[in-house]
Amino acid sequence: MLLQVTHDTRYRYMPTVETAQHMAYMQPRAHASQTVLEFVLQISPTPALMRNIDDVYGNTRCFFSLQTPHEVLSVVAHSLVSTRPSPIVTSVMPWEKVRELFRYRAGNRFDPASEFVYPSPFVPRHIEFSAYARASFTPGLPLLSACVDLMERIHTEFTYESQSTQINTPALEALAQRKGVCQDFSHIMIACLRTLGLPARYVSGYMLTHPPEGQPRLVGSDASHAWVSVFLPDLPEGAGWVDFDPTNKRWGWHAPGEDYVTVATGRDFGDVSPLRGVIHGGASHTLTVGVTVAPVGEHPAPQVPMRQTQTPSGSPHAAQSQSQSQGFGNPQSPSQN
Repeated sequence: MLLQVTHDTRYRYMPTVETAQHMAYMQPRAHASQTVLEFVLQISPTPALMRNIDDVYGNTRCFFSLQTPHEVLSVVAHSLVSTRPSPIVTSVMPWEKVRELFRYRAGNRFDPASEFVYPSPFVPRHIEFSAYARASFTPGLPLLSACVDLMERIHTEFTYESQSTQINTPALEALAQRKGVCQDFSHIMIACLRTLGLPARYVSGYMLTHPPEGQPRLVGSDASHAWVSVFLPDLPEGAGWVDFDPTNKRWGWHAPGEDYVTVATGRDFGDVSPLRGVIHGGASHTLTVGVTVAPVGEHPAPQVPMRQTQTPSGSPHAAQSQSQSQGFGNPQSPSQN
């Protein structure tokens, strides 16, 4: 598929922001099933400094500095991405064997996937996660089969409900209430896997959704999406990560499908939030976000009002801009919720 993505973010500050430094994770990454043909990041006001840097996980992040007083910050990312169907995955390694491979032993050869076994700020280890996961991880079951079952259970037993959680809602709380959005479902699945000693990482990106039959696609009506990637050691070297989307009950090698666009991978949402930073001024702000994912050649209908939240920024002298809550991955259709 050939997909065009526009991710439009605007902050309105009160009072004026004097200076600011931000980090954006909005550039899609290349992998075996995805090629980035074009990426443009438009920022207003014009940054005094703008630089792309690869992080430790291979994501491209953009650092930019604003030295001009401003009441509005606009960040618009335009991407053109070619995607391909994922190859068929065959993996039979039992999950217990994978756990043993990543159990710490002095002198063992370092495997980069081991970085995703440990807890992270949004994904703690807790007995409640292992208790939930155990029904899927029966003795001797291949890790791939166990992950598919866990994904399907989260999809079936949890309710997708916008506004039921916040960016900082603990994964344990979302597990207890059995509802949330795709960020919550991803954090829960990752926590289940890591609590069992298995490597799993967080994936941010987009998904091509379909408007109701007979209605046009609306500009800005989509949202960022999130899913899970699990390491299977018996797959070919360099291609051991398989992706699982518990929100939509889909999975595949490199991506859950050719209608997905991968932006970044990390330990959890905190590593790859689309836009974060530190500002001087702006005691409060209003954030609006609009995302459009469409096949190339399609002309969406006029723009819908972007999602809006209003948040105090804290101290007017040194405030951290809130990581964006963007609706996070509405299921593809009501029937898939």
